[in-house]
Amino acid sequence: MRVIVVGLGIQGAKRRAAAGQDFVASADPVNPDADFKSVQEVPVATYDAALVCTPDEPKLELLDYLLSKGKHALVEKPLWAPRDADIGRLERIAREKGVVCYTAYNHRFEPHYVRLRELVESGELGTIYHCRMFYGNGTARLVRDSAWRDTGAGVLPDLGSHLLDTARFWFGELGEEFGVYSARRFENRAPDHLVFGSRVTRPQLELEVTLLSWRNHFTCDVFAERGSAHIRSLCKWGPTTFTVRTRVLPSGRPPEEGVTLVQADPTWDLEYAHFKSLCGQGARTDLARDLWLQRVLRALDQQAVEMSAT
Repeated sequence: MRVIVVGLGIQGAKRRAAAGQDFVASADPVNPDADFKSVQEVPVATYDAALVCTPDEPKLELLDYLLSKGKHALVEKPLWAPRDADIGRLERIAREKGVVCYTAYNHRFEPHYVRLRELVESGELGTIYHCRMFYGNGTARLVRDSAWRDTGAGVLPDLGSHLLDTARFWFGELGEEFGVYSARRFENRAPDHLVFGSRVTRPQLELEVTLLSWRNHFTCDVFAERGSAHIRSLCKWGPTTFTVRTRVLPSGRPPEEGVTLVQADPTWDLEYAHFKSLCGQGARTDLARDLWLQRVLRALDQQAVEMSAT
């Protein structure tokens, strides 16, 4: 498969590396290292798929162009559109052209994320009561200096979209009844620290995202009927640990089992291999997850902006 990268920034460079020998060209209006200024300049016959790593605003137009030309497309999360019908149109074009439109959430390929999903599916934990996640990095100053990132709900669509997607990856359908508990603007124009979640999902969800964690970090705690499961950190910020504790009745110190990994981040290569496999199989494009995320984030965005303004 021959692929191009559209948007040769930090994410684009990672996607180019993951594509390896499949990479044939790049397009970026400002990066002098790019082969073309725009995707429209790239000869259509020279590539089969595109990795779209641009800011949110031009994504819809780019995907419209690529899918209409019969090109597979991987687009960096989140997939935003002014109307739900816009995402439906992309899905329809992709299906008519027989190509794959895939929104990238690389954390789904994190080894401990996969372990937790398998544990949940096994039923070993019994009824799952509550899941608490924290995702933080220290990019407040970089975001503040960005014309397009320090706007709207700030950290919510950037990091919050990851946590919502992760919750759905682990627990399945979650509904749309989410609320913002706290939204603050400590250093930036847009919210740079936010807590949100849902008390009606099963399990209940408590999600915290921040740009003010000067050491990048991720934590997850899942509390359940027969025990609990815990993740500390990600491979890219390792070491990362996965711990399962088995409940002792009526109470007492639980036995626990743990796995610690010290390795390079495998998610970019694994996700590209997954995308390439979907293209090779002729998988049918399904953007239902993107529609759900868009509706949830749209409602949360409004709450976050209003709350952080007070």
